Parts: sequence; C-alpha cells; structure tokens
Amino acid sequence: MTVSRVRRRRRDLTLALVAVPALALGALTAAPAQAAPADDVRINEVVTTGSVEDSVELYNKGTSTVDLSGWILKDDDNGSKYAIASGTTLAPGAFRAFDVHGRFGLGSSDKARLYLPNGSTLVDSFSWSSHSAPSWSRCPDGTGAFRSAALTLGAANSCGTGGGTGPVAWPGGSAVATADASNVFGSDLSGLHQEGNVLWGAQNSGKLWRLVRDGSGGWKPDTANGWGSGKSLRFPSGSGAPDSEGVTVTGTGSAGGVFVASERNDASSGTSRLSVLRYDVSGTGTTLTATREWNLTASLPSTGSNLGFEGVTWVPDAALTAAGFKDASTGAAYDPAAYGAHSGGVFFVGVEGTGAVHGYVLADSGSFTRVATAATGLAGVMEVQWEPQAARLWAVCDDTCGGQHRTLKVNASGSFAVDAVYARPSGMPDYNNEGFALSGADECVGGTRPVYWSDDSNTGGHALRRGTISC
Repeated sequence: MTVSRVRRRRRDLTLALVAVPALALGALTAAPAQAAPADDVRINEVVTTGSVEDSVELYNKGTSTVDLSGWILKDDDNGSKYAIASGTTLAPGAFRAFDVHGRFGLGSSDKARLYLPNGSTLVDSFSWSSHSAPSWSRCPDGTGAFRSAALTLGAANSCGTGGGTGPVAWPGGSAVATADASNVFGSDLSGLHQEGNVLWGAQNSGKLWRLVRDGSGGWKPDTANGWGSGKSLRFPSGSGAPDSEGVTVTGTGSAGGVFVASERNDASSGTSRLSVLRYDVSGTGTTLTATREWNLTASLPSTGSNLGFEGVTWVPDAALTAAGFKDASTGAAYDPAAYGAHSGGVFFVGVEGTGAVHGYVLADSGSFTRVATAATGLAGVMEVQWEPQAARLWAVCDDTCGGQHRTLKVNASGSFAVDAVYARPSGMPDYNNEGFALSGADECVGGTRPVYWSDDSNTGGHALRRGTISC
C-alpha cells in the first residue's frame, strides 16, 4: 500500500551568470556517469541576446547520469561546432548551460542543435525566428514547448503560474460512483486493465482478479474456474509472492498471457525486484505460476523497495512507428524488426519513486531492451495506461499529487512528452487511487465512455469507482 509523501525536487546545479568563452556554466555533479538513453538529454533553454548571449542549456529528464563528453552543439551552420569537454556529466533532473559564442553566434533567425559525439546523430534541436526576450525556454522543463521566459540558465525555467503544467478540468463528467459491492477486495487493490467484458485487477498481496460485469455498471469477481477469490501469484520458480501493482495484456489479449508488474517479492520485502511477469490464465487452479519473468532491476536506478513499479501497459509497435517514435537505445527511428521475436509492442512501466515512465521491448527469449524514458513531472506514477483512440499514454498519481492525471504523446523529436495535465473529476474525493482503466471505443455513448479507478485504501469499503471521459 502506498503512503502519501511530500517529495522535494533537489536542484543539483547553480549558475553564476558570467560569460566565459567555451565554458560550461554550473557545477559538475559528483555522481559517476552511467549508460543512459541519449533522448534523456534535451535542449531546455536558449539565449541569443543580453549579458549571456549565445548560450544553450541542456537538461536531463531521465533517471541516470549521462556522460556528455564529446557531444556537439551547432547552430544552423554545419561549418562551426562546439564540442563539450571530456568528463562533463549531467545528473538526473540537472541543468547545465554552455556559452558557445567562442565557436558560433546565435542569430535572430537560427537554430540550436545537439549531436552525439559522432557529429551526425541528432539528439535534439530548436529553431526560432526572432531573438530571445530574454530567453527561449521549455515549459515544462525537458518536455514542453518553447516560449519566451525570464533568463534562468542552470536552473528550472521560469514558466509562470503552473509552469505550463497546471491541471485543467477533467475531460469528462464530474460525477463518480462506486463500481463494486461493499468490502469485496479490501485494501491494496492496485493496477487495472479492461479487456472487453473483463476487468483485470492486480492486488499488492500477490493476487490477480478476473472481474466481470455486475449488470449495473460495476464489476464483480468471476466465480468460474477458480477466480472467485482471485488467484495467488508466484514467481517462475513456483515460490514467493510478487507485490503485484500493474496489469496489462498484449494485442493477442489474455489468451496470450496476462502481464503483471511487480516491485518486489513480498517474501523479501526489503529488496527491490522490478519485474514484469507473464501468466497463463487459462487453467482452473487458484494459484498461477509465472511462465516468464523479465527482471529489469539492474537496468534502472535503485529505488526504495516499496517505490518501484506501480503500473504497466502495452503499446503496439504499429502505433509507435506511425507516430515517429525514436528508439532511445539507438537514437534512430524505432525498428521492431531489429528485436526479433517479441510481443509485437513495447511495455511501458511507471515508477513511483522517480515519477518516470520507461519503455521496454521484452523479447520472447527473456532478454530486454529499454527503448524509452519519459519524465512525467509527477511526484510518483501509480498507473500507466495506453489509450489507442488518442495514441497517448496516461500517467496517474494518487493522493500524493491530489489525484492528478497526465497524458504523454510522441513529440516532433520522437520522444514521449507531457501533452496535457488533468485534475481528478470534481465529484471524486482525493482517494488513494493506484489503478486506472479506460473502456474501449465501442462503449462510447452520447460522447462519453466509462473509466474506472481502484482505491488502494478501500475507502468506505469500496475499492472500485466509475466515471466518464470524453470519447
């Protein structure tokens, strides 16, 4: 069960605004650089006039320190370049500005471009048609669109009230009703995923529920095939109890397996075990043993054992290639064929402790590749859901963030970035919602369709609630 926390974002760097040719402004982080996707680094601020003219700020929106040694900054002229000094690193959430005027100037109609050390792999770029006044700044940092703002090189951008991330009203009805009978699930019901007339639910205590419609707009446990009280989950060894937090299926539906995200083994609750597990749900027994585990722990920054994976969703390869998604592990356009036999899509997992969403190709062989990392700007991610009708990811926070929801779409750079920020429905109190599921387009009636939340705290004896969202 998640306990609400107030987290402060630590600013790793400060900046003395002194114009020094070819000198990075800001202090170096002491943490060692680790391998990280190139797309974690974004051009975040550009200054073309004033006391620190011709400066470009970079920001690390990822969760690992990035070694910038030899990376290259250019304007619109390929004849001049600024090479970042060897040993330069950028910590997660850190800002670092570079005074480039010793190599080239930034004009009133120009562009800033960032390349990998090979000088040909473009990481990010920004173009403008008038001088900064005084700064061109991303709002929010690392993910938003550029706009005119105060000069803040080396620190968070000055985006005004809300910083471009203030929530707008819920895009659906304000009313929310209970969607389960009293005290069916108790506490710790977490991830949700709707598959037609079935709602899958993951419970932290290592249990998977198969729910069916109750005839009045809600859901009840399926009483057939041993599902009446949910089924206990086990790791591939047949032992342990996954702390199951998220659930999803692929394009083949549950017939191809149900996938559960787990943050630890409850039998060893002090140790992180960030895994995605596949279960064959076709049998009649009351215990399910995973047919495959992808243990992703070593590929991610460490988190507290109860601050790991909270949600998982699957996105089809076709949707990603159609959107121009860029593979962060290669810096090139995502090529599903390069990964051999896999699910036909990418699994996106949400991390509570960092507020990040990571995309993985999970190969049938058991290997995996991280192809995306996206910052949500949330203090924690408790659920992720793919909405195919709008080609967007939903990232959901619980009462830690006042029940805020954010959507992410593939931007012009090929990366997932925050597209919209929504408040919870006005008719829903600030529950400890850890699960969120959207119904299919076939349920659209009168311009809206149902959505569901699971309340980890079972407030008032109810763990499921129902609302609506615009079609």
